[in-house]
Amino acid sequence: MNLDFSDDQKFLQNEAKKFFDKEGGLSNARKVMDENLDTDQNLWNKIIEMGWTGIRIPEEYEGLGLSHLELCVIAEELGRSLAPVPFASSVYLFTEALVKYANQEIKKDILPQLVTGTIIGTYGIAEDTQQTTESNLQVSVSSEKLTGVKIAVPDAGIATHMIVVASSKQATDLRLVDLSDPSIIITPQKNIDTSKAFYKVEFNNTPSQLVGDASKGWDYIQDLLNQAAVLFAFEQIGGAQAALDMAKAYAIERFAFGRQIGSYQAIKHKLADMYISVTLAKSNSYYGAWALSSESSELPLAAATARVSATKAFQLCSKENIQTHGGNGFTWEYDCHLFYKRSKVLSILLGSESTWKEKLVTNLEKTNTLERG
Repeated sequence: MNLDFSDDQKFLQNEAKKFFDKEGGLSNARKVMDENLDTDQNLWNKIIEMGWTGIRIPEEYEGLGLSHLELCVIAEELGRSLAPVPFASSVYLFTEALVKYANQEIKKDILPQLVTGTIIGTYGIAEDTQQTTESNLQVSVSSEKLTGVKIAVPDAGIATHMIVVASSKQATDLRLVDLSDPSIIITPQKNIDTSKAFYKVEFNNTPSQLVGDASKGWDYIQDLLNQAAVLFAFEQIGGAQAALDMAKAYAIERFAFGRQIGSYQAIKHKLADMYISVTLAKSNSYYGAWALSSESSELPLAAATARVSATKAFQLCSKENIQTHGGNGFTWEYDCHLFYKRSKVLSILLGSESTWKEKLVTNLEKTNTLERG
């Protein structure tokens, strides 16, 4: 079991870090927030030019045909820079759904356009504030047409297509929808991190296409969520590491009573706790990356482990970064709040922390049962 990245993958990550720093770093998130934009279109166009939207798309569909590991290192740098682009919704879930489950006709039509940026994808799972389960799905499909409402849909304002989890007569389907259809109503929703846009999407007898086999949609979406959990974990450790680095830098440069504040025990303890949480999250995320790239049966366990530890690390580091900065940390001018807001949004984007803790416990019990058997 190799839990490290290759030299080529580390080189890719280093180049991605240089790219985001060169393109403005955290100033891009501020720009989207200050100007009330849906995304940073200029940054998104440059990401498309880099070919990153096609990392997981096979070469026969004009993609790069690379592994999930390359996607993991890109995700970490997206999280470090808080990039305000639709990469996660379009690449982690929408693209993966088509690559894994769509028929050849859909693949030939959609995948090359995802590479060029002509198509931007998103996904719809949540319908209200309670946990979504197969038994409480309200969005339904009949005669290939969708009816119902999805909420908290990321980037729907700029996306062109959407994967929808819908209830069918038999069970649950994954459906592909063109968001330009006139039967669809898209409404912005408020959220704490205004550098990320979320929407309510209403379907009114909206035409749709089946993705994969009928009635297997719930199994499909659970597999996709496990994959996405690992990728989001890398975004979270990227953000957590950036928050730790920011706190450390401030603790060194800020003086109080003639001493660097980092020399005081209270600040030392905060930074030590942050470091421990990031290191643990990285270890668990690397385990998740291994399980994802090797298509291991341990993926559900590894994904839940990575998701829970990375969520805790990002929330702790973003909070303690503010505390380390003292009164300055609460101001708009300092960047501390950007990490705190993003940590809150990412903590619930694929389901709450408690949901993933439950998945973690369930999968640990399964593992223990198999070992005893």
